[in-house]
Amino acid sequence: MHPILSWLRSFIPAPLSVSRREMLLGVVGAGIGLIATEWSSRLALGTLNPWFIAPMGASAVLLFAMPASPLAQPWSIVGGSTVSALVGAACALLIGHTGLAAGVAGALAIAVMFALRCLHPPGGAVAITAVLGSPAVTQLGFHYALWPVATNAGLLVLTGLLFNHLAGRRYPHHATAQPHHTSDPLPSHRLGFTHDDLTRALTSQGALLDISPQDLEEILVKAQDLASQRRWGEVHCRDIMSRDVVSIGPRDSVDEAWARLAHHKIKALPVVEADGTLAGIVSLHDFFIGHSAPDPRRLPVMSTARYVDDIMTRRVRSARPEQPIGDLVGLFSDGGLHHMPVVDATQRVVGMITQSDVVAALFSGPPAR
Repeated sequence: MHPILSWLRSFIPAPLSVSRREMLLGVVGAGIGLIATEWSSRLALGTLNPWFIAPMGASAVLLFAMPASPLAQPWSIVGGSTVSALVGAACALLIGHTGLAAGVAGALAIAVMFALRCLHPPGGAVAITAVLGSPAVTQLGFHYALWPVATNAGLLVLTGLLFNHLAGRRYPHHATAQPHHTSDPLPSHRLGFTHDDLTRALTSQGALLDISPQDLEEILVKAQDLASQRRWGEVHCRDIMSRDVVSIGPRDSVDEAWARLAHHKIKALPVVEADGTLAGIVSLHDFFIGHSAPDPRRLPVMSTARYVDDIMTRRVRSARPEQPIGDLVGLFSDGGLHHMPVVDATQRVVGMITQSDVVAALFSGPPAR
């Protein structure tokens, strides 16, 4: 392709990799956030003109349409907007209401936001508004940074926290915690590229990318998982599961459950009803009081419960016989699972899969094509 045509093609907008649900949430959230912020600001600052500033519209785009962006986090919105207002007010006072003051205010605002790690694009508009705004803004001076700017930003963030929580979004956005609360990387992160490799690659880019290294790492690992699922798509749970399942009933005694675990040298028993449907699971941890939140200062105490129904875990992750084992790798590696019942369409237990089964299958390799 001719270089000029290739250059012209770069102006064609790239497709958005975002669901319609997220688009709708961004639109609705921004509308609610701006209306709620304006209304609250008018109630609190009704005697002040202005009580609401235009750059909040740009902040709403980031907060509600791109809540995972580092530029949309609470400190970026509140801190970036406030310090930019202070910079703009200082430039207006020292340089005067000129184009030079506006240019210097925008540049210095970016520099300060970089230094304070609160880069927020609308901050540039906030700084320029402090220089070129109405006489009411000029009269406010440095108070402009407190209200309306910091007040508007804070109210917008509060609305965003509530809306994103109700919408099931993770905000403020942060990396997924290590389930074992140790400094080791997750098992799926220990081969292939490392966090240091990713950091060096990002540094070599030179430019700032609108995504955190942690989110980028999660995306890359997810892509590896999807590739693995495609590779292992022909191996299903029914191919590797144990079919002669050792189980226990909910009204069986705790002593009987312990005896079966010891006799068969296993760590968990699916709890099944009389018709074979899955009712729960009982593992070694369930035999001790306070197993869900152990006190590190005290030794675990054996439960005095009489029946399995009293100690079993009722919320159980299960698999289906036709499910590809690639779906389970992440659950057994990073998710911390050690065993998973396999159930049919009627929720009857037909098999059991453990970490050993998955490891053996991965070690054997996918079937030849």
